[in-house]
Amino acid sequence: MKSGTRVQLMIMMFLEFFVWGCWYATMGNYMGTIGFSDLDIGSAYTTISLGAIISPFFIGMIADRYFSAEKVKAVIHIIGAVVLYYLSTILDPTVFFWTLLLYTMLFMPTIALANAISFSQMESPEKEFPIIRVLGTIGWIVAGLILGFGQLEDSNMQFVMASGFSLLLGIYCFFLPSTPPKSKEKNPSFSDILGLDALGLFKDRNFSIFVICSILISVPLSFYFAYANIFLNEVGVENVASKMTMGQVSEILFMLIIPLLFVRLGVKKMLLIGMLAWILRYALFAYGNNDELVWMLYLGIILHGICYDFFFVTGQIYVDNAAPKKIQASAQGMITLATYGIGMGIGSYAAGIVAHNYKVGDNQHLWEMIWLVPAGMAVLSALAFLIFFKDKHGEELKLSLD
Repeated sequence: MKSGTRVQLMIMMFLEFFVWGCWYATMGNYMGTIGFSDLDIGSAYTTISLGAIISPFFIGMIADRYFSAEKVKAVIHIIGAVVLYYLSTILDPTVFFWTLLLYTMLFMPTIALANAISFSQMESPEKEFPIIRVLGTIGWIVAGLILGFGQLEDSNMQFVMASGFSLLLGIYCFFLPSTPPKSKEKNPSFSDILGLDALGLFKDRNFSIFVICSILISVPLSFYFAYANIFLNEVGVENVASKMTMGQVSEILFMLIIPLLFVRLGVKKMLLIGMLAWILRYALFAYGNNDELVWMLYLGIILHGICYDFFFVTGQIYVDNAAPKKIQASAQGMITLATYGIGMGIGSYAAGIVAHNYKVGDNQHLWEMIWLVPAGMAVLSALAFLIFFKDKHGEELKLSLD
């Protein structure tokens, strides 16, 4: 890959996750300050998943079949900027939900598009992708630092800021390397239009198990994104948004060493370690406090690097290796649907119910009980993965990296 192309993709990833980081982790805290309930917050976070469900349609029909991925991505971000700005003005929970749903239906496909654009420029994705993707994490960190030090966690300015940078990203996408459709056909079938050809990957038993376990582990993941910021603020931690970026700092470290770890561990061990890290994280949150055990809360945040990189980034590389080139974009869209769509959709809804059931008083929760629920879910996911998954494509990746 040319150095100029690498820089272009890095900037794209930075802006992609900066826009998301402006509001995603802090939205729940903002919603609480304007009078929304736990059920409203849980419902709002399900829009991320509902939006992700449409990703395979966008990727399979448009990016893989008809239009260049970078142009599709540009138009989506520009429209999304308008929706985000309107979202910053809404105080009614119902209107907020439907407007946020519209935005997430626009935004979530852009994650798979960003991956597809990046992979299309790479000769060795397992070596090159982590370097590109790490700039997304840096973008998320910068957004969190601005929110924290600017005291914007409970302000609608998080959506205004996201709107401005979404517009900037949309314009920038027009200048990305061309990523034309890989499977352009004159008369595509209904199956082709919906990207259903990627479903053929489920003939591989291990790929099917990987997708199922991805869904299962994404359920407890939702608890962190929806309630970690609220939890840390409620127990008295100061400048939460900035301190939560410690998780992204660790994410950078582990992302950069992923190629080396592939050689030593292989896909199965890396994915399993990621699952086990979720169990430990929620146990630390359940039993830590903002006094003598505050180190447990900080360690739980720092574990994000292992939690996210070892499972989700490794999983994206695994999917790219398992899928034939002509359906790689569809395959990335499908794994986005499985994790951010189905798994996190169930998790966000469940998180709202669990938090509501363990709420005491106006602004207090029984956090130990709340965090033990996703910890138990992660235990079941890890056991299923350990027993049933075989590391076929992971061994192939190890051989290519040796």
